[in-house]
Amino acid sequence: MADAKTLTVPKGATGVVVFADGSAVFGRGFGAVGEAVGELCFNTSITGYQEIMTDPSYAGQIVNFTFPHIGNVGTNLDDVEALLPHALGCIVRQDVTAPSNFRNVEPFDQWMKEQGRIGLAGVDTRALTRLIRIKGAPNVVIAHDPDGNFDIEALSAKAASWPGLEGMDLAIEVTGKESRLWKDGVWKLGHGYGLNEAGDERPHVVAIDYGAKNNIFRNLVQAGARVTVLPATASYEEVTALSPDGVFLSNGPGDPAATGAYAVPVIAALLTDNVPIFGICLGHQLLGLAVGAKTIKMHQGHRGANHPVKRLSDGLVEITSMNHGFAVDVDTLPANARSTHVSLFDGSNCGIELTDKNAFSVQYHPEASPGPQDSFYLFKRFVDGLKKPVAA
Repeated sequence: MADAKTLTVPKGATGVVVFADGSAVFGRGFGAVGEAVGELCFNTSITGYQEIMTDPSYAGQIVNFTFPHIGNVGTNLDDVEALLPHALGCIVRQDVTAPSNFRNVEPFDQWMKEQGRIGLAGVDTRALTRLIRIKGAPNVVIAHDPDGNFDIEALSAKAASWPGLEGMDLAIEVTGKESRLWKDGVWKLGHGYGLNEAGDERPHVVAIDYGAKNNIFRNLVQAGARVTVLPATASYEEVTALSPDGVFLSNGPGDPAATGAYAVPVIAALLTDNVPIFGICLGHQLLGLAVGAKTIKMHQGHRGANHPVKRLSDGLVEITSMNHGFAVDVDTLPANARSTHVSLFDGSNCGIELTDKNAFSVQYHPEASPGPQDSFYLFKRFVDGLKKPVAA
């Protein structure tokens, strides 16, 4: 890295990531032209870059991919977790090559350009990952200019002035805006998603969308539920008016304490009514806040499809998909909440269960998009627990 006051833009550099301290890393820009400021994080997934870029949990972040060959299978219309991408940009090791996959519809670099997202190639992404692991997730600006004209000092000042994710409510920006019945089934090769044929006989799950990945709703359907999706700002009255058999709390971006200002009172009221609850990621953190625990900003966060998590009830280890920069502080859990899962990377809390309510949550993503499918049983556990016994 070079210092902003002494460096010169290397010949041929058309992209750069600039840090708040004035240091910079140059490369070859692709995708959209322009600049974006956010938190730099890294993801260790080998596959699923399109799902990652469209995951609403990445709002306000720039993704540094540790796997070198990003973009090699192009993009398609199915591998998206939201209508629009939410990650601000990405950093990759190798230049994006021509796509080689029968499902490709459009090259990744062209898709990035059309979606207004900035890419930077030709960077030692593993060195950047090591930097994040040592110093924590930094605020940066990523920029792309085909002529290589960069005002590094101005970009550094922009990174330094960005307030960061702590205290920021981003769920309000990425949530769906209205109630809707979820209609998609689970995707199958050659068949697409199909239709959700769930009838009234199925348990009715009201899912609160704090920035949900679409595959979560599909997995709830696969587990046997009929799903209605509500915005993050849904009130207690709006939730209960739908007579849910259970309530699902989705993943999402930003600081859970900030989102909790309006979400926690709703969740607490549902707990008082003994409504069954299942939460994932941000939803897990909000459930923790609703029972009186605290959340903390992590040093580097967890993002990837290869995170080992230990289930404390029997010692089983699940390989999981994760994307979070905040965590529930296990030392602040009340007496009626017990830790159920723990990260084998750093010992952080990855699941809780209430002892006096039908409510549980996990920090990781059991819908596995992308990632392993070890944890689908959690959807079945939740939906099966909502089914009413059949009369003899």
